[in-house]
Amino acid sequence: AADAILVGTGTVLADDPALTARDAAGELLPSQPIPVVVGRRATPDTAAVRRHPRDAHFYATDDLAAVLADLAARGIRRVFIEGGPTLASAFVAAGLVDEYLVYLAPTLLGGPRVALGDIGVETITGQRRLAIDHLEQLGDDVLIVARPRPLSPISPSSSSTRISKGA
Repeated sequence: AADAILVGTGTVLADDPALTARDAAGELLPSQPIPVVVGRRATPDTAAVRRHPRDAHFYATDDLAAVLADLAARGIRRVFIEGGPTLASAFVAAGLVDEYLVYLAPTLLGGPRVALGDIGVETITGQRRLAIDHLEQLGDDVLIVARPRPLSPISPSSSSTRISKGA
């Protein structure tokens, strides 16, 4: 379980999430993650996060490493990022993600909304590879738990194509 659940101000303004943990019946769990909001825009006084059972932490900064360092100093070790594409992309691009929980639903959506924005990868050789640790079917959906693989350049000895001179 996460110690904290983190969103950006964009998600707060667009979706007004409660950031609470609930059981299958929709009831609040006895142990709740600390809500964390990051961003330069103000969080309205009427936002659901302000009514959370635990005191929310607000950070008016774009320095995500500093936010994580401050949370760690407060004893918060596991942070669940539930933000939209801007916040998620910023964490990925900064190399601050150590585990991915990817939910796939058997649906197709079109348009400009994406789950992940620019993470600084411009070519296939710069792709961010993941190692899958766990797969779980949840009704019609699938949960993929994965972790980042270390970036490693392709060396000539690892190539599957070999050229040799005939005798």
